[in-house]
This record gives sequence, C-alpha cells and structure tokens, in this order.
Amino acid sequence: MIGIIDLVLVVVECGLALLVGYLLFLTGAALCAPHRTPLGTHAPIHRFAILIPAHNEEQLLPGLLGNLQRLDYPQALYAIHVVADNCTDHTAELARQAQVTVHERTDSTRIGKGYALEWLIERLWAQDQPFDAFLILDADSIVSENFLAVMDARLAGGAQAIQAYYAVRDPAGSWNASLRAVALAALHYLRPLGRSVLGCSAGLKGNGMVFSAGMIKQYRWSAALTEDIEYHMALVLGGHRVAFAPDAIVWAEMPSSLAASQTQQVRWERGRQEMLRQYVPRLLRAAVARRSFRLLDAAIEQIIPPFSLLAALSLVCLALGLIIQSRSAVGIALGLLVAQAIYIFAGLLLARAPRRVYQALLYAPLFIAWKAWLYLRVSLGFDRKGWTRTARNDT
Repeated sequence: MIGIIDLVLVVVECGLALLVGYLLFLTGAALCAPHRTPLGTHAPIHRFAILIPAHNEEQLLPGLLGNLQRLDYPQALYAIHVVADNCTDHTAELARQAQVTVHERTDSTRIGKGYALEWLIERLWAQDQPFDAFLILDADSIVSENFLAVMDARLAGGAQAIQAYYAVRDPAGSWNASLRAVALAALHYLRPLGRSVLGCSAGLKGNGMVFSAGMIKQYRWSAALTEDIEYHMALVLGGHRVAFAPDAIVWAEMPSSLAASQTQQVRWERGRQEMLRQYVPRLLRAAVARRSFRLLDAAIEQIIPPFSLLAALSLVCLALGLIIQSRSAVGIALGLLVAQAIYIFAGLLLARAPRRVYQALLYAPLFIAWKAWLYLRVSLGFDRKGWTRTARNDT
C-alpha cells in the first residue's frame, strides 16, 4: 500500500516539477532581458485617451488625477476621461474640479469595471475623437512620470498592445501588502519580462494597459468578469502579442488585510478558472495547428495555478514523503521548494523590491494557507456573487 502511495506521490510531484520548471525557464529568460525602453530622439507624437473607471472613488481618484497632470509628456497630447460608474459619492464632482472629462453612467444590471469601460469606449467612438491610443488605469493608482513617454516609444516601435509593470503602491504599509508585492514582482515583472525575450505575449494585468486605436477598433472591449484575461486571449488567438514595458510603472492600492482582499482574490480566481475552462483547449488546439510556441505559452500561463497553491502542494508532498519515509518523494519535494524560492527571489531582485518586502516573507506560511483555503472555496463553487467593489484602505 505504501508503495502505491509513493508512486502516486512521485507522479504528482513530477507534474508539479513541469510547472515549476517552466517558471524557472521564464526566470532564466528574464535575467537576460533589457529593463529599459530606448526613448530615441523623436518628439512625442501619439495622442492618448486615458480611461479611468471609477465607482465611489472620492478618496483616491484625486491623487491619480493630480499625478496625471505632472507627467513628463505634452499635456496637449493626452486627455483624461473618467467614467463615474453608478456613483453615490462625490467622485464625478471631484473629477470635474480637476478639469477632466467626466462621463456619468447609471446601470443597475450591467455592473462592474468591464461594463463601464465597454460603455465609455463606445461613447468615445461615437464622438469620433482623434486618439492614437488608449490607456486604462484603475482609480486607486498612480503612474511613473515617464509613463506616456515610454508608451509613445513602444507604439513608435510597432507595438499595438502594451502592459506596464503593475506594482503595489505602498508595499511597506502592511505585511499583506508586502506579500502582495512579493507575488506581483514575480507575476507582473519577472514572467512578462521573460516572455518578452522569448517573443511571447506578456499578458494583460487589468491596470496600466495601452492599446492602439486600431487594436481597440479591431477587438472590441469585453465586459467579462476578468475582461483583461479574455481580451488577451482574443489577441493571442488573433496572432497578436502584448509587449511589456518594465520601466513604465503603475502603482495601485492593495488591501491592508486578508479580510479586505478576499473579495478581490475571489473575483480574480473565479475569472481565472473560467478562462481556464473556456480558452485553454482552444489555445492548445491552435498551438498545435499553427505550431506556435506563443499560443502554447499562453495556455501554460492559464494552466499554472497560483503560486501559493504550488507552494502548498509542494509542502503537502514533502510532509507525505516524510510520513511514508520515501527518499525520492522527499528529494523531489525539496527540489520543488528550492526552485520556487529561486523564482521568488529572482523576481524580487529584478523588480528592486524594498527591504520590508523581504521581511514579510516570514508571514508567507499564513498567506499560503489562506490562499489555499480560498482556492478550495472557489473551486467548490462558494462565493459565486457578481462583481463587488474591493474595500479601500483609509487615506
């Protein structure tokens, strides 16, 4: 009986090793990648429409609007459009005071960021406004001063869809925010950087995304639960790739506690599982038919579970290996954990994470246990509510 358990355990570990091995492959590629966008000597030429969906964001929206007024880019070449979506506070009024264009939307059935963006983009097309590109930002964000200059250079270089580095706004604010910074250094910096070297698509992260006007016209925006992932699937299946701009940074507010972040995490995981079922078979079939590594990579990205789950499964395998006294199972499990540590620390080094973020790794076991519990709940069908706004930190 123990022999059968040992065999099953080793088979499971080999499956995990394939996934972790791919992360190490991306890590190696990222270590060889350039981290700066050559800006060249040409004057800025692209006109940007900055789209900000905002639902009751009176606390944080003014900070973003002030930030956008200080960009190192000609103000004549960008216009800010805020969609005040089903707001019951002073979001629209504050946006008008900042002298940006405000679009008020009220719809009690089509609720959420995806619907708000879809509505706003269609509204701008109807007005026939002359924009070369669209930038989508969350209302709780701020961006680096070079943001539009970097995106202008990327567009001039031929990119039609670009993802900025989406980072944590205050990684030292709480241990939960610090651990989120750890995760995003790997997920939002290392992985897309590695993919850019390999000629694959960097993916879309929902914030800090830039699209050429032609791309938005060809691929209409989706109002799905995870509209960014679905839009990315449409792009890669259509033969396009998303470029990554690691030196254009968008920092966003993150919940300071596990309880506050649960709504956001559940929404992301539900959307990821939905995309897994809906798109992975199509991506794999297309990858084989077209002999495309880019499509295969996009499928693998959806298959790889959240890092916390990978770590939790590796720890379970280690514990079971120790219980049944299997040297092979214990050895593989230890190798998996070492490989995951290399991946995480490489992400932190590449993203130049502050020291406080490293200290927060002491809380990683608690975070891993919480994420595994959350993943199990979502997989079993709990927490199936519609879009719910994530609680903001006090400011």
